[in-house]
Order: sequence, then structure tokens, then C-alpha cells
Amino acid sequence: MTKIRTGVSLKPFHTFGTSVSAEMLAEAASAAEAQEIIAYSQTSNLPLTILGGGSNVLFSHDLDGLVLLNRIKGIGEADRDDTTIKVRVGAGENWHQFVEYCIRNNWGGVENLALIPGNVGASPMQNIGAYGVELESVFDSLEALHIPTGEMHSFSKSDCSFGYRESVFKGKFRGQYLITHVTFALQLQPNFNTTYGAIELELESMGVEKSIRSVADAVIRIRQSKLPDPKVLGNAGSFFKNPVVNGLQFLNLVSEFPDIPTYPAGTDQKKLAAGWLIEQCGWKGKRIGACGVHEKQALVLVNYGGATGEEIYALSQHIMDDVADKFGVYLEREVNII
Repeated sequence: MTKIRTGVSLKPFHTFGTSVSAEMLAEAASAAEAQEIIAYSQTSNLPLTILGGGSNVLFSHDLDGLVLLNRIKGIGEADRDDTTIKVRVGAGENWHQFVEYCIRNNWGGVENLALIPGNVGASPMQNIGAYGVELESVFDSLEALHIPTGEMHSFSKSDCSFGYRESVFKGKFRGQYLITHVTFALQLQPNFNTTYGAIELELESMGVEKSIRSVADAVIRIRQSKLPDPKVLGNAGSFFKNPVVNGLQFLNLVSEFPDIPTYPAGTDQKKLAAGWLIEQCGWKGKRIGACGVHEKQALVLVNYGGATGEEIYALSQHIMDDVADKFGVYLEREVNII
């Protein structure tokens, strides 16, 4: 049986860095070990919490029961043809290290997703995205352990029901699966996506030719200029989703707020910049006690040291209320609250 530790601080295992603890904790380095730990939690009637990189979670209290750390590693070629290589990756691999691995091998598709914190297993759960690229564009399939039965199941792209920062694992199957491996379909002949944000301007300022390496470096430079390093300042990246509104609501907003930035989001829908909405409500750079809103990016809530999960959650609620009062737009938390 995998070693189970008791009374373990979770502070090193999540990027907000709040002081919470787990009653019990175990690490799984393989699907078999994960099955064993889950079976133990079930026979012992223990609440089970799955934790990967801890970069998209806010703990609001100490955790009873058993915390399972997903540490399944490995990167290997699954298949290839003239244009595409399929790469199977353990869910416990660090996401950015996987991106760097792809760059070294000149495999295209994930360079715009460089420096996103967290592990590979969370990428399809969240359908992570940045700078005009979402995970689903390079997703092939995944393997996951069904927690209630202990069986291994496979999921295709259509099975995952991807949406904006959404998948079936955050809805219908929430809490029912532990993802063990993800297979990506990457380009052997890269097609660059540099139209979003300031990537083109950054490439010009760098004075380099367009390549997988240079696009990733441009993204990294942009992210580092705006986002705090979780190792220095506790945070979970973007705390809120960019809201999507219908055509009528969009017209009403534009008539009252002509400068409001918007992006296409499907038929008769527009995506709004949550950071802009928050900034207009005066929250950017504002601090309350030991937590606050980052001075360079209003989407990011930060722990200045000593903040509790309850305090950070309360701050997020104040922000959501203010945005709703001013714009009639209701923000959603992107971070998982436990």
C-alpha cells in the first residue's frame, strides 16, 4: 500500500499558499497506485480530494479525509503521420515543462500556452487557453480512472464536451474521474497563431524570426510582465472567467460604456474582458488585509502573506457584486473552491 501521511500541510501543494492541512495525504505515481489509494478511501469511508499542481484551487478550510496527489509522469510518442505527432503524457507532468519539451522537439500547437501554471491532467478539465489558443485545438484523447468503480475509461474530444474553460469533468462528471494520461495531436509543420494580444509586437521588439521557440518566448515575456510568480506572491492566475453576453446585452453595454473591450464568442454573443470590468470598479491594485487584486492584472487575486481562503473568497465576492451593480454582468470564478 502506498504510504499515507497524516496531518500534512497543503501549503507547498497549491499556488495560493494559504495555511491549510489535510487529515491524510498520499501520492500516486501510477494508475495502479491511484486505484489502490481510491479503493482504500472507499473501504475506509474517507472523503477523497484529488489534487494535481494546485494552481487553480482555493482552499477555504482544512480537509478531512484523504488527499490524493496525482504524480503520474511520462511523455511518449503514441503515433505519427506526415503532418501530426500524437504524444501521450502523464497527468502529473508539469504543463510548462511539457510545453518546453514540445518546443525542443519542434512540435507545434502548444507554444501559445507556455508558462500556464499547473499539471497536464488539469489542462482538459479546464480546457485551458491563452493568446488565441485553447487546449481542445491540440487535444486527441485522455484516459481516466472512474472513481466509483475503479475502472479505466477513455475519452475522445467529443466525449469531453469542451467549452470556454469548461469540460464534462467540471459538469456532468465533476468529481467522478481522476485523469491519468492525456494524448495531444501536435503539428510537425507548425502553423503560428500570433494575431491575439501583443504577440506580434513582442516578436518585433525581440527582433527575431517567427518560430515555435520565439512565439513561446514572446508569450512568456508578456505573461511575466503582467502576472505575479506564485513562488513570490501567492495566486492562482486568472480568478474569474471572461463573461459572455448576448447581442442585446452587448448593445446596451456599448451604449452606456463605449470603450468596453469585446471579442467574438459565437453567434449573437460577445466575450467581455473581466479584468477591464473589475478595473473600472476600482479594484485593480486594491488591498484588503493580507489579500488583494494584483496591481498589473485585475483578474488576479493575490495572497500577500497570511491570508486565509475565506478572506480571498470574500474579496472575490465583493468584486463580483460590484461588477454586477455597475454593469449588470455576473462574473464566474474560474478557480475551484474547496
